[in-house]
Amino acid sequence: MSRSLKKGPLINERLLKKVMLQKEGSNRDAIKTWARDCQIPPEFVGHTFGVHNGKHFINVKIVEGMVGHRLGEFSLTRHFKGHGRVVARDISKT
Repeated sequence: MSRSLKKGPLINERLLKKVMLQKEGSNRDAIKTWARDCQIPPEFVGHTFGVHNGKHFINVKIVEGMVGHRLGEFSLTRHFKGHGRVVARDISKT
């Protein structure tokens, strides 16, 4: 279920404040955050966030196409390693 239009998008106030401070200065380091549920507003475009995936911080560069999505969508928590090794069958034994 989506969030109520009356409430507006869920944007972490502390992250927005850090982005505004970064725009005033020249520091362009990644902003570390655990707020995976924060929606991406247009003010975040061009900034880099270190989004925590449960173990590491994954650097996510925000572009225009990401506006409206959540930060956690771009920092995957599970890594697919495959279904197992495929072993070639020896046809001469049949």
